[in-house]
Amino acid sequence: MSEHSALLPRQGGKVVRRPRSYSATAIEEPDFDHGEKQRQSFFERVVTLVKRTRHPVKRYSKEQAIFESLDYEPSENTLELAYRRSLTASQVTRIRMMRWVIMFIIGILTAVVAIFIDTCIVELADMKFSWLHESINVCVKNDCLVKSYFSWIGMDILFVTVAASLVVFIEPIAQGSGIPEIKCYLNGIKMPHVVRLRTLVTKAVGVLFSVVGGLAIGKEGPMIHSGAVIAAGISQGKSTTLPFVNTGLFKYFRVDTEKRDFVSAGAAAGVSAAFGAPIGGVLFSLEEGASFWNQSLTWRTFFCSMTATFTLNVLLSGIRAHQWGLLSNPGLLNFGRFEDMPYNIFELPIFVLLGCCGGLFGALFVGANEKLSEFRMKFVTSKFAKLMEAITIAGLTASVAFTLIYFSTDCLPLGDSPETNPLQLFCKEHQYNAMATLFFNTPEESIKNLFHGSREEFSMGTLAMFFVAYFVLSCMTYGVAVPSGLFVPCILTGAAYGRFIGSVLSYFLPGHSWTEPGKYALIGAAAILGGVVRMTISLTVIVIEATGNVTYGLPIIVAVVFAKWVGDLFGEGIYDMHIHLKHVPILEWDPPALAKYRLTARDIMTRKIDCVRQLNRVGDIWNLLQQTPHSAFPVLHWDEEPASLQAEDAGLAKFVGTILRTQLVLLLKHRAFGIEGVQPPRVLPRSAFTDAYPRWPTIQDVEVSPDDLDKYVDLGPYLNPSPYFVFSVVSFSKIFRLFRTMGLRHLVIVNNDCQVVGVVTRKDLSNITSQTTPADYETAMQQPNNVEYLLPEYYR
Repeated sequence: MSEHSALLPRQGGKVVRRPRSYSATAIEEPDFDHGEKQRQSFFERVVTLVKRTRHPVKRYSKEQAIFESLDYEPSENTLELAYRRSLTASQVTRIRMMRWVIMFIIGILTAVVAIFIDTCIVELADMKFSWLHESINVCVKNDCLVKSYFSWIGMDILFVTVAASLVVFIEPIAQGSGIPEIKCYLNGIKMPHVVRLRTLVTKAVGVLFSVVGGLAIGKEGPMIHSGAVIAAGISQGKSTTLPFVNTGLFKYFRVDTEKRDFVSAGAAAGVSAAFGAPIGGVLFSLEEGASFWNQSLTWRTFFCSMTATFTLNVLLSGIRAHQWGLLSNPGLLNFGRFEDMPYNIFELPIFVLLGCCGGLFGALFVGANEKLSEFRMKFVTSKFAKLMEAITIAGLTASVAFTLIYFSTDCLPLGDSPETNPLQLFCKEHQYNAMATLFFNTPEESIKNLFHGSREEFSMGTLAMFFVAYFVLSCMTYGVAVPSGLFVPCILTGAAYGRFIGSVLSYFLPGHSWTEPGKYALIGAAAILGGVVRMTISLTVIVIEATGNVTYGLPIIVAVVFAKWVGDLFGEGIYDMHIHLKHVPILEWDPPALAKYRLTARDIMTRKIDCVRQLNRVGDIWNLLQQTPHSAFPVLHWDEEPASLQAEDAGLAKFVGTILRTQLVLLLKHRAFGIEGVQPPRVLPRSAFTDAYPRWPTIQDVEVSPDDLDKYVDLGPYLNPSPYFVFSVVSFSKIFRLFRTMGLRHLVIVNNDCQVVGVVTRKDLSNITSQTTPADYETAMQQPNNVEYLLPEYYR
């Protein structure tokens, strides 16, 4: 105790209050990238600052305040290092084996959830369409189609109301596909409730009612979110939603870094279960989500994906075909078996054109959905309004479908129908309505019909009307307060678009085998999907695995790549657009091209720093946490004696390490205090932190008695003594790479003497664009560069 007591701010054995802040000249290093500014006089710099017409960097502090970052940087504090050094070789092997066991369980449970969703959809949809089929056939003869029309609308509204109520009143984060939220989570953003058990239940139950309700959505997108939630829960061995579920297993994995890896695998398992594409699932997590990847994680993720595919295959084969072990149903979305449909080299320009048009349609889809989303964020804000919007969209979708079927004159011989219960409506005897084949069905079955129907099955007029109607409906529906996927609507819309092109070619070039409409339906589906979501490698592999035929690899790649290139000319993909609409401080793969070497750490860092010492008064820590929202604090140390630090020119402090807000709150909650010169503070075990993860207590949950205010807390065993830090002349590009690859949430900036001169956070980086220059930061124009330390006493 005696060797630490001298570090406490004291006078006559009592804690004294230091000056409210310490100011010092921060940087004495050469200014390599501000030479022009240095050659200006002080007056010229002031005039430049006053006259500049550019606004400072636009910050979304209010919108971004609800988002916190995850701690993907491993802490190497005394407790953690002592635990890791105590592990034996057998314990390390056991931990490695547990990772594989967890991956196996994640794959199985993801497949089970997928089976539950699919079976419920099939049974409910069969009941719905069978009843409506009989009602329409009766009412055609008795002239009471109005009754069938309102019955259709009423059933759809009933199902959609259940789905929307679950989202609006139970768990709003379950809205949509969940892919943008999982992408943010893997990027390092703590999205509220995104991997909760309640979210999983709402997502799984809600999406089946949404699909059966006839909305222009699919169930495959939410499967990715469901797999991620399952992975997050299983890997922790406990549930925060159900506190009594705490197995005590897998405590080693109760850190953000380990949980992130399992969530990546869960998302891949969701893709695998949805499309029967284990390789595509791995590539999806790599391309769209994960900010960190290594070879061992690749193998574990692939194993998890294969487990999900195999389990789903076994269960679906038994349930659907009643032949257990047949392994004939690899995924929920089965495109059917594609026979060899050869293509020629002269068709490549057609595939390029399909891809370019797919990119244009995708850009139109994203742009229209962005305007709708902005409208919803501004006007559709109450729970009642969100529920009524979902009901309105359900009624509109059923009305459009009924109207197009009613006025359709595209009738085909009954023997060519792929349906078990084809809808005749006003067609002649032994004929069926072709438009009903697309609307009066689940989206997955409609996709199969477009892929594998005969050349004469759909007229060009039917395909054109269906494409326009479903394109508009799917654009309107994505963003409604129901769980919804985007893959299937894009594939279905693209299949109609591609088959239309194939039908046109067949019409003008009759007798040629290469003008097979089903082939162009597949390429068109890939093009539209690529134009909307802007994925390339993973999307290509997913489509190839879903078709079960690698022959179409080249046309699919050509279409997807050109769709992405053309779409990128107009803006970002649908998932990135929704992320940026919410102002989530996500970091892209690369820094802004023009700003990455134009800016340095000194331009963007915060110079007013909330910080702590290694030894602190309990009351001061209490006040600091109550009055500041920061999630981490630099720990500082001065070489001089405490008495000299009471002057305003106290000087810059040495950087000791960082301490997290969650750690400080936990120390206060468990009263890890000491009395100076009398009693050393109690050291909390590592288990105290792993047991509290991930539902950390807040400062509002902690009460500190007046008798404890003058005690002290020692941060030595808990602070991270080896965090990442950089010098103030480091370029923005290098800082961005550190944040992106290491999963950082904060970065301390030091000078040549390892003295703290600033802090950079993820939110500081997320608002920087290619147009940002040092002139956008008023602090960068200041000379000298002042640093202000706000120690805990400041908040008394």
